[in-house]
Amino acid sequence: MSRTRTSKAWMREHVTDPYVQLAKKEGWRSRAAFKLLEIDDRDKLIHPGDVVVDLGAAPGGWSQVAARRVGQRGRVFALDLLEMQGVAGVEFIQGDFREDEVLQRFETLLGDQKPALVMSDMAPNISGVAPVDQARGMHLAELALEFAGAHLQPGGAFLVKVFQGSDYAAFVAALRERFVSVATRKPKASRDRSAELYLLGRNLRS
Repeated sequence: MSRTRTSKAWMREHVTDPYVQLAKKEGWRSRAAFKLLEIDDRDKLIHPGDVVVDLGAAPGGWSQVAARRVGQRGRVFALDLLEMQGVAGVEFIQGDFREDEVLQRFETLLGDQKPALVMSDMAPNISGVAPVDQARGMHLAELALEFAGAHLQPGGAFLVKVFQGSDYAAFVAALRERFVSVATRKPKASRDRSAELYLLGRNLRS
């Protein structure tokens, strides 16, 4: 019964959410697009002509934003286990980015280029057990950091969603080892009750 009530409450909140309504009006795949728009407006992460990688991209809100901002001279790669409807200007690869076959496909498409930005809005399937969900979320963030460290161009940037918890401080410390500067962001479209934060690493150390 409680799960049903929770699901109904979530649906009511989702339907009445102003960002959900605005996303539909403006043609964004998800309300998450507004998170990236706000962060990029502030931090100027995405530039015309950039190569950008979106990990865990489905349904494609962040990829849409990136494609519009890199323009025709740029490239956006979207990777996800799930299917994703095509987005103009986005090269989609379905599969697990940890697997050699998927990485090989990505690296073949990438050629001699290097991404200026790797971003990840990935979240685990929610169990409802906060410590478990936080640990799963942090594991995804660690995988994204490993990918970014292997593929970013020198001086590149990394934007990742994390959930505050017991492993948070250690992950921030790991980011500071890889990037010259690390900042936290909590965009307005991120619900106040959510434990999610975005960590931004800039200037990948060579």
